[in-house]
Amino acid sequence: MRFLRQDEHLPRYPIRVAYNDPNAAGVLAQGVWETVRIKARDRNVAIICVGTDRSTGDALGPLVGSRLAETLQSTEVQIFGTLDEPVHAINLTETLTRLDRMSPAPFVIAVDACLGQVNSIGQISLHDGPLRPGAGVNKQLPAVGDIHITGIVNVGGYMEYFVLQNTRLQLVFRMARIIADGLAEGLVRRLRAGGEVLPFPVRRPAPGGP
Repeated sequence: MRFLRQDEHLPRYPIRVAYNDPNAAGVLAQGVWETVRIKARDRNVAIICVGTDRSTGDALGPLVGSRLAETLQSTEVQIFGTLDEPVHAINLTETLTRLDRMSPAPFVIAVDACLGQVNSIGQISLHDGPLRPGAGVNKQLPAVGDIHITGIVNVGGYMEYFVLQNTRLQLVFRMARIIADGLAEGLVRRLRAGGEVLPFPVRRPAPGGP
C-alpha cells in the first residue's frame, strides 16, 4: 500500500542549506527524496559529479562521487565522476553520450562546485533542471542532469581559476561529505520505502539560534 501526502507537488526550488547546519545532510536528503520520488518514479538513478582533483575548489564533485561510490555500491545507482575517474570539461560529452545510450534512460542528478557571493560561501543548493557546468569560468559545456546540486566553495566574479585553485580543502571536503551523505540517505530511503512515505527527522534550530 502506498501512502502519499495530500499535496503531491514538488518542493520549492532551490532548496538551500549551509554546510555548517547540524542537519544539513538531512535537509538535502529530504529534498532529494521528495524530488526523485515524484519526478523519477520507477526510473533508475545516475549521478554525475563534475570536476577535477587538479583544482582544490573544483574537487567537490570528484570527492562526492568517491564517497557515493562507497556508500551506494550495493544499489543500482550509477556514479560517474570520482577521484579515480573524474568527469570534467574534456570527457563530459563522452560521459553524456554513454548515458544517452542507456535504456531505459536514467534519472540524472548532477553535482558541481560553483562560485558566489562572499556571504554565500558554504551554501549547498538543490535545483530543478539541468546543471550548466563551466558557466562560472566562462566555459561553454553541455547541460547536465534532470536536477542538480551545487556547493558554493568561494567568491566569484574575478580570476575564477585562481580562486578555485586557492580554495581551502577543509571546506570543500566537509561540503562534499554533506552532499554525498544527503544524496545517499535520500536515495536509500527511496529504495527501502517500497512506495510508502518514510518520515525524515524534523529540522530543529541549533541552541541559541533563531
